[in-house]
Amino acid sequence: IMTSTATDPPCPIEPLHNLPLPPPSLFSHRYRPNADGKTVVLGIEGSANKCGVGVLCYDPKTETYQTLSNPRKTYVSPKGCGFLPKETSWHHQAHVVALIRAALNEAYPAESRPERHLSAIAFTLGPGMGGPLKSCAMAARSLSLLWKVPLVAVNHCIAHIEMGRVATRASDPVVLYVSGGNTQVIAYSDGRYRIFGETIDIAVGNCLDRFARVVGLSNDPSPGYNIELKAREHTKEKPLKYVELPYVVKGMDVSFSGLLTFIEDLTRKKDFVKDGEAKQSENQFTTADLCYSLQETIFAMLIEITERTMAHCGQNSVLIVGGVGCNKRLQNMMADMVFDRGGTLCAMDHRYCIDNGAMIAQAGMFGLQFGSEDMLVKIADTECRQRFRTDQVEVVWRPKTRGKHA
Repeated sequence: IMTSTATDPPCPIEPLHNLPLPPPSLFSHRYRPNADGKTVVLGIEGSANKCGVGVLCYDPKTETYQTLSNPRKTYVSPKGCGFLPKETSWHHQAHVVALIRAALNEAYPAESRPERHLSAIAFTLGPGMGGPLKSCAMAARSLSLLWKVPLVAVNHCIAHIEMGRVATRASDPVVLYVSGGNTQVIAYSDGRYRIFGETIDIAVGNCLDRFARVVGLSNDPSPGYNIELKAREHTKEKPLKYVELPYVVKGMDVSFSGLLTFIEDLTRKKDFVKDGEAKQSENQFTTADLCYSLQETIFAMLIEITERTMAHCGQNSVLIVGGVGCNKRLQNMMADMVFDRGGTLCAMDHRYCIDNGAMIAQAGMFGLQFGSEDMLVKIADTECRQRFRTDQVEVVWRPKTRGKHA
């Protein structure tokens, strides 16, 4: 029995306020809808420790996008270790073909040759880890040649944003992008997603992951989630101890490396009580206390720069994307700030916050339908880019209007 990986209803295109969709005949030299008149894109994601494949369909009759399937596999490294490029590449190479087959079979269960429905193959060009990126790009190139469909090269960060916009019906939000490799506050202006604030050293997810290793938390299903579970032990009846940590906001940017060093040093002090041991005095603190304190501190930093971006841009909605974005405490803290400003919070759960193939297919779909010169590439131009900033991509599917912040 196959478990469904895509249960959401179709998402209408109208709330996004994109440019009018060009007729497929305008780009008939690039791609063709399938025999049903629908445009279907298969997306392959593999920039970090998750390998995902998604199938996305655009139906011109209803003017909706729908995720038909979205399976993924996660490389879980041993406790106390991070995931290294070589082992992660092996994981993706071992699973990508089975994931492609599973995604197509779920999307078209009655078809013997479901690939005939595809209009294009989208894949992550970057940013990310070199080995894993190359492993999945190789699969995309092979399928493009085998099935004679075009390739669409996708910026990973743009994919997170566009999946979030479609899933939450957010037309023009301020975006907080928080993951293991990226921390950015973004707003759209004049054809590009502009970065208003970011980390100046390590990403927020990397900070959480490294702290989890220091205190011996498991990597399964993810270090950040296990920190969140520890922090949830804080209740009104039994509050955890808040340990004051460095709060480093520099203008519109944040820094986590010094904070991480500080909290690592705390775990070596005699006042630190390991799991399973009881506190002997009020000055002592536990792993749960540090998890709670770390979350409260770094999330407050992120909310501060997000609020400043909202004020500067004159926006009243916030979209949270990236793997850290499905943290419930971050969502609740952000909601308090946004609602105080009379705004709207757009948030998602693990299905679309965490890296997945459907988000690559969604951004690839936009690039395909609007004829993006940056994204519609030949095989010779598909060399992966480990450094690939959000503002390097021209967003051709949105109007080039200048906001208050331009």
